[in-house]
Parts: sequence; structure tokens; C-alpha cells
Amino acid sequence: MRLTVFWERMADHFGETYADSFARDYVMSELGGRTVHEALAAGWEAKDVWRVVCAVMGVPASKR
Repeated sequence: MRLTVFWERMADHFGETYADSFARDYVMSELGGRTVHEALAAGWEAKDVWRVVCAVMGVPASKR
């Protein structure tokens, strides 16, 4: 998954403004105690981060 697709999906689910706030502030144990931004900077694949976000936040299957 390209980062542009990842951010489009984040914005689609959370809204443009909240997606960035969530990605900067919400720490997930499933990402090793990292935020979305930290996980991506640490080398996590965007598709793997998206899967974690979907599981943790209950993103509907239609948006996955």
C-alpha cells in the first residue's frame, strides 16, 4: 500500500483533520507502543499499520 492510499483511507474514516491528530497522538500497543507516525517512521509498512488501525478502531470491512 502506498502512503498516499494509507492517508486517503485515514482521512476517509476519521476525517481530514482528526486523521492527522489521531496519527500523532494515539499510541497503540499493537504498534509496539507507537503512534501511527512513529510506526511509519520506524519502518512499518503502511498496509500493516492500516491493519492495526482497522482492528483497534473497528474500521468497517467496507473501508478496509
